[in-house]
Amino acid sequence: MLCYINRSRPASHWSEPNKQIIPDLQYSIGVFMTFKPWTAKPAIALGAVTAIALILTGCAPAAGTDSGVTTLKMVFEPGPEADAMSVLVDEFNTGEGKDAGIAVEITQLSRTDTFAKEAAVMSTKSSDYDLYRTASYLIAQHAPYLEPLALDESLYFETAVDSLKVDDELYGVPLDVSNHFLYYRTDLVEAMMGDVEGFKKISKEAFGKELEPKNPDDWTWDDYLASAAYFTKTYNPESPTEYGTILQAKNLVYNAMVWGDVLWSFGGGWLDADGNPDLNSDAAKKAVAVYSAAYTSGVVSADSSQAEYPETQAALTSGNAAFAIQWGAAFAGLNDAEQSPLTAGKIGVAPVPGDIHQTHVHTLSVGINKYGKNKEAAATFVNFLAKADTMTTYVGAGGIAAMPTVLDANATVNPLFPYLSRDIAANSFAAPNEKRAFDIYTMIADELSAAWVGEADINDAVNAANDALTDLIDK
Repeated sequence: MLCYINRSRPASHWSEPNKQIIPDLQYSIGVFMTFKPWTAKPAIALGAVTAIALILTGCAPAAGTDSGVTTLKMVFEPGPEADAMSVLVDEFNTGEGKDAGIAVEITQLSRTDTFAKEAAVMSTKSSDYDLYRTASYLIAQHAPYLEPLALDESLYFETAVDSLKVDDELYGVPLDVSNHFLYYRTDLVEAMMGDVEGFKKISKEAFGKELEPKNPDDWTWDDYLASAAYFTKTYNPESPTEYGTILQAKNLVYNAMVWGDVLWSFGGGWLDADGNPDLNSDAAKKAVAVYSAAYTSGVVSADSSQAEYPETQAALTSGNAAFAIQWGAAFAGLNDAEQSPLTAGKIGVAPVPGDIHQTHVHTLSVGINKYGKNKEAAATFVNFLAKADTMTTYVGAGGIAAMPTVLDANATVNPLFPYLSRDIAANSFAAPNEKRAFDIYTMIADELSAAWVGEADINDAVNAANDALTDLIDK
């Protein structure tokens, strides 16, 4: 059974939902979405929670047993992840679940505000749903309402597991992982590698350093900037592209995730080793300076100040840029001959540049309702999801497993899988599991996006970000 609520406003991966305020989980978000919190009076907020909870619980009867079968209700957002999960649910219901007298039903809420509606139910400690949708950037908020899990963590990428832990307890089964790569035109970079003297001259002119061309697998940020200059007509009139690259520099939460790669590559992070706010560190200043140097030198289009995922994709597929840091999900489109005839078969996949290569990772997940009435049955389904065979079916249905052995064995399903396995295993990080993690991403974009494009002083920007981070982690 599928239950749909509030489908009047379908959303794409990048749309922004309306904000819903609720007690305890007052900074809830929609999947892949962001918004800024507003303050509601307690009575109004409580009324909103009650109303939302009534809507949700009225959507379907409470989970329970029927004719000896325990029916589990699982919250999930519509979209490709739900399509892949539906395949697993069908397999479970006709196999292990049938043998155990357990059936799983997916309740799909609006993609725009799935988590806001779900969190409203969580805050009432409802038992109406047995399995909740969660994610690494929400796990600290959701943990008080979820059961700790005992899974074989060795099957998964360490970063994926860590991203779903709070106080060393795992609260969700790792499912889809998202990360970043440096995508580049192999044909163009091959030509660049053969023009050593031209590269030296251009890198010296653009950034004051005489560098030699390198394989993108080995790029530092200096190499990234110099290569961008080489493919920019302002510095190289013979360049086949107008600009070397593009920055995802729009004031947007997901762009803060991309910039985090640069921050971590310099050894930085949100917090220092003692857990104190550290967004005004030397590493943070260097990370902002990379963006600012790229933008103000003109090796990226001025439109980068308003760019995110789709603009980055367009810059690559149109031949306007030679390379870019982009989300893993973009590879299929870049390599599709029908969608992208210019780039198909010519896209190389390198780690994100840096003195140390680092990519942000977040993980989508499912957890067990701490207040559910069928926790043992729910654990049976979670254990089913935690099997390599199950995840093999999942990737065949379009999912991205957090298990390296599954990705490595299924390169024919998706040629990006070996690169995912390579970088998530060796070059990845998960941001700290703060209760207001998504608000921190939003704040970083708010405070730093002007400095990314040279319109604000770097020191002032990182100091403001650090002050705001202090406020967010203290609440």
